[in-house]
Amino acid sequence: MGSHLCESLLAADYDVICADDLSTGRIENIKHLLDLPQFTFRRHDIRSPLNVKVDAIFNFASPASPPAYQADPIGTLFTNIVGARNLLELARRRDATIIQASTSEVYGDPLVSPQREDYLGNVNTTGPRACYDEGKRCAETQFFDFHRLYGLKIKVARIFNTYGPRMRPDDGRVVSNFIVQALRNAPITIYGSGLQTRSFCHVDDLVGGFMKLFHSSPDITGPINLGNPAELTVIDLAHRIVRLANSKSPIVHMLAAVDDPKQRRPDIGRAAAQLGWRPNIDIDNGLLATIDHFDQVLRHAAANN
Repeated sequence: MGSHLCESLLAADYDVICADDLSTGRIENIKHLLDLPQFTFRRHDIRSPLNVKVDAIFNFASPASPPAYQADPIGTLFTNIVGARNLLELARRRDATIIQASTSEVYGDPLVSPQREDYLGNVNTTGPRACYDEGKRCAETQFFDFHRLYGLKIKVARIFNTYGPRMRPDDGRVVSNFIVQALRNAPITIYGSGLQTRSFCHVDDLVGGFMKLFHSSPDITGPINLGNPAELTVIDLAHRIVRLANSKSPIVHMLAAVDDPKQRRPDIGRAAAQLGWRPNIDIDNGLLATIDHFDQVLRHAAANN
């Protein structure tokens, strides 16, 4: 998501400083931007303070797939809590607007659907996903406390499942897993029954939402859901990808993951009313573009082995 956001900001004629520790990001995603005079890359872990001259900050820092954030749960927690604090302090020093990429995971395994921003959630604070869920919840708390205490200009968006080109083949999330398996004609693994639902938003739609949020009036602070309200079961997603990839992959079921949400669907009424935003990219068209991306990545990897 970060590389796509950088492109959108550059296209809008902003100077962009991209800070990333590359723990889950890839330099290849911004390689085409490195020589641009308006773009600067700094390798940096936001758990350490950052001092740069900025007018706005987008905090997208955190592992986002369960395998990545569970591999270093304490590090994930600190990235979301200490990292957010460091960027909030930077925004306060520079009188900058700061935008937080929060997550639908703050709703946990929801008991209501669709999820509205005023729903307080159903989160397991001691489970294996809590490092991410609670880290993001605590980050939101800090954002609104800085806003109340210091008048800091904040905006908070809650991201629902996002997919698109430049995802890593080993990302570990459902879209990338299914596409890589389908392109290899390997068994597609579904954890649980496959009847759990997700709502998939293409990265271009999502970044468009963040740009609208960035340019919105100061009184629009959020939280605002950004996602696609079109709800799919995981097994439907698997069948779509098999069909679109012309794959021969069988579908197999594994034990359900711990605390895996049974239903995920955003209410985007607030985004529509306050930002004039709705996603536009059809799921099949978005998946075809993503399949093409992964096909190129896998072919390149095979040619270099």
